[in-house]
Amino acid sequence: MKTVPADAALETAPIVLLAGDVAGEEALAPGQPAGDAASQDAVLARARAFAEPLLAGERFDTGEDALAHADGVAAILQAIGAAPTMRAAAYLVYAGDYLAKPEEVIAKAYGESYASLVAHTRKLVQVQRSAREALGDAALDAAQQAAQVERVRKMLLAFSRDLRVVLLRLASRLQTLRYYAASKQACPQALARESMQVFAPLASRLGIWQIKWEIEDLAFRFQQPDEYRRIARLLDEKRVEREQVVEAARARLGTVLAEVGVRAEVQGRPKHLYSIWKKMRGKHLDFERVLDVRALRVIVDDVPACYAALGRVHELWRSLPEEFDDYIARPKANGYQSLHTVVLDEQDRPIEIQIRTTAMHEHAESGIAAHWAYKEAGARGYAGVSAGGDFEEQVAQARKAVLRQLLAWERELVEPGGDSAVGAGQGLFDDRIYVFTPQAAIIELPAGATAIDFAYTLHTDLGHRCRGARVDGAMVTLNTPLQSGQTVEIVAVKEGGPSLDWLNGELGYLRSSRAKTKVRAWFNALTQQHTIARGREAVEKLLQREGRTAIKLDELASQLGFRNAEALFEVVGKDEFSLRNIETLLRPPEPLPDPDEALAQRLRRGPSSDATPKGGVLVVGVESLLTTLARCCRPAPPDAIGGYVTRGKGVAIHRTGCSNFRQMAGRSPERVIGVAWGRPRGDAPAVYPVDVAVEAADRQGLLRDISELFAKEKMNVVGVHTQSLRGTAWMTFTVEISDSARLQAVLGSVCQVSGVRSARRR
Repeated sequence: MKTVPADAALETAPIVLLAGDVAGEEALAPGQPAGDAASQDAVLARARAFAEPLLAGERFDTGEDALAHADGVAAILQAIGAAPTMRAAAYLVYAGDYLAKPEEVIAKAYGESYASLVAHTRKLVQVQRSAREALGDAALDAAQQAAQVERVRKMLLAFSRDLRVVLLRLASRLQTLRYYAASKQACPQALARESMQVFAPLASRLGIWQIKWEIEDLAFRFQQPDEYRRIARLLDEKRVEREQVVEAARARLGTVLAEVGVRAEVQGRPKHLYSIWKKMRGKHLDFERVLDVRALRVIVDDVPACYAALGRVHELWRSLPEEFDDYIARPKANGYQSLHTVVLDEQDRPIEIQIRTTAMHEHAESGIAAHWAYKEAGARGYAGVSAGGDFEEQVAQARKAVLRQLLAWERELVEPGGDSAVGAGQGLFDDRIYVFTPQAAIIELPAGATAIDFAYTLHTDLGHRCRGARVDGAMVTLNTPLQSGQTVEIVAVKEGGPSLDWLNGELGYLRSSRAKTKVRAWFNALTQQHTIARGREAVEKLLQREGRTAIKLDELASQLGFRNAEALFEVVGKDEFSLRNIETLLRPPEPLPDPDEALAQRLRRGPSSDATPKGGVLVVGVESLLTTLARCCRPAPPDAIGGYVTRGKGVAIHRTGCSNFRQMAGRSPERVIGVAWGRPRGDAPAVYPVDVAVEAADRQGLLRDISELFAKEKMNVVGVHTQSLRGTAWMTFTVEISDSARLQAVLGSVCQVSGVRSARRR
């Protein structure tokens, strides 16, 4: 006799909530009968007969008898209103584990829809078991555990296109918990934790309340046995009294409502141990202050009867106004409607009473209302749980699609030859997929994501070094789209970077925006590194020429106004900063002799026979005195000029309008000397260097066009300095002229060159 894992009996699959099943009756579209009850019962009987010889004597790893487990699952499905065809599916799912070719055999005997259900359910269980291993990882902290739990929940729905499978999984898990409770065996903590954190919320989200409450109570019993026994003891101590109070209140209220003509069904509402414990902990209440331990539910025909019943309740007993909620006039966002009130009986004992119509009751109990946000957190939230979120909105929006899917499936089960609905409809979360790491961690990705997206989600560096991938153990190309439930292992090199092909959308390597951003950032950083390297090379060559290789590069950058050497290298590499600025900083001024002594020597020599100095400037009263043309203003005839006696360089000739000349004359007026333009020696006219500043829109060929114009005007260009930044070029041309008056006409021509904004003499 072989032993099969309990979850292995469901070794592959998706999830189902039946429209008619949940409500306890068949919901059929007009003109599309699903078959009578007799035919459905026949399918159920045939399925059990088929499974019995395969399951008899077999046991799961939990110790459960396989056939008894299948019977228990079918009974749970029947209790929540599932049709016989759905209960038949439970037997076939378990029987599939003992067939050589389960899908083929079941497809021939029962149709493709049942075969798909078996295959998908078994697959889902494999995924679920991997997820359970991840949840049991002790290395995860609380936040990581919570995130992992939520991914497991989403994955169970997103991976499941056929919602039948979830209903089977929930019933199977409840049956396993019942087995541990009945046999008084210790339930494995990983299984109990998964039941509480994944299965109970999943049942709640789908509105399957009977399964939700029982899973919670049993998981609570196994996870926190001391607390469970404490709450059970508190309830048991007051049980007889509480039952008497509830029964007396129920009978009295039923009689009063009948007397005033309100037809109503008055029930005692069951309380669940986990719900009581969570409320006590979340709201910091003592057991005596849990107001709904004694509870009634009144079900009437219509809305007016609800308010009529409420009036009679408040006449019978004293109400607590602060505990009254009218969810009929103001329904919950999930559609839940009911009147809630708390009253005190004659002995001041609180009794919670819910009043609703039959339709409201079915809506709340059948799972159509999104009851998860209401019961797990409430409007204000408590115990650290808050309601809402995009996930819950997606579930709510999927309700109608789910019902249509279930009705179609119900027809297929009883109509021979019908096509399977599995995979035909749109999934609940088609925009997301959920895959596993080799360590069973769940990774959420956009639909269509590849192994490269997966790698970047794990770590940026792993994405850069990704060179291959194994999906479920088989090598795949890097642009292969992943599917939910697959296990992905990345093959990476020790060093390396991404490929530019990854950014080509037509090749399909990347789907997630995060991965695309990381790849672009890598290439941007690589470009910056190349630019910095080019700038560093240029600066270091300059320092070698100047014999200043010992200088610290960061200090040099700081003196030039940059935060560090790399910032300097980057602008130099982009040609946004001229190396001349560095040259100017590196070349110190030469030591100057005493200017007074030099001038005295020149004066003692007296005038020479050559009346006009080489520079073409006469110093008034002195012949052949050394003169230099100032570079700051570059004077040329017929500019008005003045002389300034410098230290060691004779007389500097400035234009009289030069700001430097005016400042020096103001500080040392005794050094100012009169000068005038003289006649140059020889027949050739004297030429003078003049700086011309040009501002233009940067373009290709701009420097060539301006240089050609100067050549055409017969002006010799002896120096050019250019700088370009953000589309604007600044150029300084040093040209030789004999007459500055002619320069203005040439500058006018320069302004006519395409792109030139201004041209002026400096």
